[in-house]
Amino acid sequence: MTTGAPQAADRIAQFEKMASADPTNEMAHFSLGKAYLDSGRHAEAARSFERCVELAPDMSKAFQLAGQAMLGAGWADKAVDILNRGYETAARKGDLMPRNAIADLLRSIGREPPRLAPEVDAAAERARAAGGFVCQRTGRPGTKMASAPFKGPVGQWILENISAETWKQWIGQGTKVINELRLDFSRDKDQETYDQHMREFLGIDAEVLSKLGK
Repeated sequence: MTTGAPQAADRIAQFEKMASADPTNEMAHFSLGKAYLDSGRHAEAARSFERCVELAPDMSKAFQLAGQAMLGAGWADKAVDILNRGYETAARKGDLMPRNAIADLLRSIGREPPRLAPEVDAAAERARAAGGFVCQRTGRPGTKMASAPFKGPVGQWILENISAETWKQWIGQGTKVINELRLDFSRDKDQETYDQHMREFLGIDAEVLSKLGK
């Protein structure tokens, strides 16, 4: 049976090859950064995520993970800078989960996140007060999907927590993941790569998965 360490090494080698073959492929740099981060290689992860946000300056999750990697590498000053930028980017885009995660990272080192204009969350608060559907990823009012996008507990969680608008955004991003990472769903590891990107995009973290029994 393949062990966790060889699997991690294989993923790193796969994404290193992709990032080297196409240095402008932000998804390859993001995936490589995540693979490094999962393996505890914080400095290398930070550099990959930095390259990712250079190529895709609106990718809130990349800012969050860059800051996390920098803190792991002991680069507190650099982490504060990129986390502040990421917090403002996430707030502007309405990416609630990365924004909250970035705030937690800043507070973990005794810093407060940047102040935001009060109207940022006003629409969501009005929707909550009226009993409307609020997307848990963006914190913004949205349209509840008519049915789960696929079977199983993860699909049901998406139905209950993710707006149709956010799901549509993922479909566009997911297509980009498939094309840029050259995924072939006949291979289990490629399906898992796609699923991992989907979970990260939607904010389905380990805590959520554990509650779902996954």
